Amino acid sequence: MQSFFLTYKSSRIHYLKGGHGNKLLLCFHGYGKTADSFAFLEASLAEDFTLLAIDLPFHGRTEWKEGLSFGMEDLLAILEEILSRERGRTSGKDSKFFLLGFSLGGRIALSLLEKMPDRIEKIVLLAPDGLRVNPWYWLATQNRPGNRMFRFTMKHPGWFFIILRTGHLFGLINLSVYKFTANYINDPAGREDLYLRWTTLRNFRPGISNIKSLILERKISVRFLYGQYDRIIPSERGAQFLKSIPFYGKLFILPSGHHLLLEKYLGPILSVLKD
Repeated sequence: MQSFFLTYKSSRIHYLKGGHGNKLLLCFHGYGKTADSFAFLEASLAEDFTLLAIDLPFHGRTEWKEGLSFGMEDLLAILEEILSRERGRTSGKDSKFFLLGFSLGGRIALSLLEKMPDRIEKIVLLAPDGLRVNPWYWLATQNRPGNRMFRFTMKHPGWFFIILRTGHLFGLINLSVYKFTANYINDPAGREDLYLRWTTLRNFRPGISNIKSLILERKISVRFLYGQYDRIIPSERGAQFLKSIPFYGKLFILPSGHHLLLEKYLGPILSVLKD
């Protein structure tokens, strides 16, 4: 995939482009991942799709200098600049586009669908965040006292380790979540990244009831892929969502954990994009 940068305010946004097909596919990566996560898709999609994948703030090669806030208005302005560039390089691209989001990127994709439903042809979500409010994330990012405590904890995590281990010991926190959390909390740089990323992306809060109504009204195709053994974002969330849009959504379960954006799952991803 080709690498590009654009200047947005004081920041430098990095994105990748792959393929040359008439269908536009906007890709949003997961927490701690990058636009490069989608590179393995290019060879199989190049004829039908043009892929555009952005490094979110505090991820990859994007240099975010606008403080701890990145909202929909920022994303729309960046996308408009990227799409304007691509219209200058190519012709014949469809006015509508496809969305592909993994985990955190699923929350971004859902928020984008809510903002511009008339532009969305299909949305493919791999173990997406955003279908349910995470109480810990809400506490850490949606009010000032909670965010201050979050910041303190990332600087002084000892007390949180005690709660984490105790919760796991008594079965209140499952092993997957325990390992996932401990992996980031154990490392000082990882804790700093967690604070910056969670806080900066806090404004992406998709309104699920509204999104369901928009899908029905605009007849937008929705495809979910989940891991059978995923304890971080279980498939039940997608199944519950689909009950409200029975004619427009499908859910597929893969024999995996949370990490679905891998080359070994290329077949299922291609299948849901092209069906």
